[in-house]
Amino acid sequence: MHHPADRLLDRVKAVGSPTCVGLDPVLERIPEPCRAGAASPVEGIERFCRGVIEAIAGRVPACKFQSACFERHGPDGVALLDRLCALAMERDLQVILDFKRGDIGISAAHYAASAAGRCDWLTANPYLGVDGLEPFIQPTASGQPLGAFALVRTSNPGGDAIQALRLEDGRTVAQSVADLVAQAGETSLGGSGYSALGAVVGATKAGDAVELRRRMPRQIFLVPGFGAQGGGIEDVLACFNPDGLGALVTASRSVIYAFEDGVGDWQVAVEAAATEFSRLLATEVGAS
Repeated sequence: MHHPADRLLDRVKAVGSPTCVGLDPVLERIPEPCRAGAASPVEGIERFCRGVIEAIAGRVPACKFQSACFERHGPDGVALLDRLCALAMERDLQVILDFKRGDIGISAAHYAASAAGRCDWLTANPYLGVDGLEPFIQPTASGQPLGAFALVRTSNPGGDAIQALRLEDGRTVAQSVADLVAQAGETSLGGSGYSALGAVVGATKAGDAVELRRRMPRQIFLVPGFGAQGGGIEDVLACFNPDGLGALVTASRSVIYAFEDGVGDWQVAVEAAATEFSRLLATEVGAS
């Protein structure tokens, strides 16, 4: 099955939980055993991320790599990102590349080509309009189309300054972007009824989720902000459709740094946090 929405939803159903773990590695926070004896920061980060992938595989259906955390380390960091994406795919994780690219159509096409084969989904900035989004959901040279999550209502407080503004027709900027994404996504529907063009809707913006879901019934929502950023289970439920599908909730720091408050094997702590995160969402979304 090639359609990205179908692939993602099949994996969600197989695992039984609509969850994603974000890998946002910061050298100073990775466990000492990963840093000890490492020849470079990248080597220590690789040990940590490989351990995280092994801990979460089979417990959540997807993982999200924050590209900035790897790009800051130059070519070696980018090469590591590629190795980790490949490893995650081998472990049956759907891979989201969080690089928030956004440019005019021809540049967007180059960005899309750079992601081909590295991930299943990516994040994109819709500010330049539909022509800056469409290249991300076109079939790649390999014939395997990508999915793209367009930024609609982000979890950061500063996003309010733009996304909450009212237009002359009464819609907020976020709602107008939602309408654009819904319309553009109609050309790329999978057998599941969901589009290859999804939307980022933060868990910290629960008050907006109901209306955004109404405007984007065929979009899969990528929902950041759960856990360390303050979003809770009640905040994310409105992101789902009545069938319990249509959203993927992502947690990063609360899972990958779960070892910081305890003692013992750090990888065991990460595995336990991923398992509990997955169980919580499976239980609450199924009961909603």
